[in-house]
Amino acid sequence: MKILVTGGAGFIGSAVIRQLLSSKTAQVVNVDKLTYAATPEALEHWAEAEDYAFEQVDICDAAALHAVFARRRPTAVMHLAAESHVDRSIDNAGDFIQTNVVGSYRLLETATAYWRELESAEKAAFRFHHISTDEVFGALGAEGHFTEETPYQPNSPYSASKASSDHLVRAWNKTYGLPTVTSNCSNNYGLYQFPEKLIPLMIINALKGKALPVYGKGENVRDWLHVEDHARALIAVLTQGRVGETYNVGGDSEERNIDVVGRICDLVDARQPRGDGSSRRDLITFVTDRPGHDLRYAVDSSKIRSELAWRPMESFETGLAKTVDWYLAHEAWWQGILERRYQGERLGLATPKKAG
Repeated sequence: MKILVTGGAGFIGSAVIRQLLSSKTAQVVNVDKLTYAATPEALEHWAEAEDYAFEQVDICDAAALHAVFARRRPTAVMHLAAESHVDRSIDNAGDFIQTNVVGSYRLLETATAYWRELESAEKAAFRFHHISTDEVFGALGAEGHFTEETPYQPNSPYSASKASSDHLVRAWNKTYGLPTVTSNCSNNYGLYQFPEKLIPLMIINALKGKALPVYGKGENVRDWLHVEDHARALIAVLTQGRVGETYNVGGDSEERNIDVVGRICDLVDARQPRGDGSSRRDLITFVTDRPGHDLRYAVDSSKIRSELAWRPMESFETGLAKTVDWYLAHEAWWQGILERRYQGERLGLATPKKAG
């Protein structure tokens, strides 16, 4: 296979590419705009690999996309390019609409035109895999899980933009026959995650002895999925999933935010004790909750488990420990980001920007 991966320099996309290239079962074309959250360092080992190519292209640029498809001739697409941070979507929803909605539309149009021109065997084998989030389903109560049949009820500009792209992908399959598959995942964590996200931000702040800001009372629950487990699931969906179907991917690791932060404190304390012997739990500070903060997400992954024989290999305990160890060992990477791109400031409190 020759797989065109959009957003391949991102957190999840780079994990997918590493697995694809390590398995030596596919050629990869990485299409990425290289926004603030891109981590090209995550693919440095593969930069000169024979089976890897990089194209710096914005998915909103239809002409550039057409040129990439014509030049690279992919047999499949994995669409991960997206603006993904909820707090940033509160401050500036326009970027999310442009990339996640308009960009997905441009990519679907380009892929459909390309697919229609393929020979019959290649046309039958072509796949378009759209990678989405469980946040499109809204919030759960104290019980229950999101299934593939759960109605969409997005509550943030980010989740609304992803819900829009999900619906576009479904429409292109039903209306034009484009052979699509979609997956909706729970919260990811692991190596090379941009420091604005909860787990890396808490690890870094704990190491620096800075305050650990927790929204509200920290009672929001998330189902945590290690990024390497997610990458395995995505490859399974692309290669084995049924056309027109959606698959939920979760880690079966529900945790309250306050408990996640507490675990991080304990792991960092065990590896780098504070000079005065105190616990980094003392650094936890409760701050005003963000608008539209869904209380609980939990994913029913029984479909992908039964149909595609996938299951997570990392428990939250083992995965979080490995993640803390990775950030401790890669200070130069995240320190460079803090110096040039993101200083750990809180986002998501500003008045939304006016369209224009």
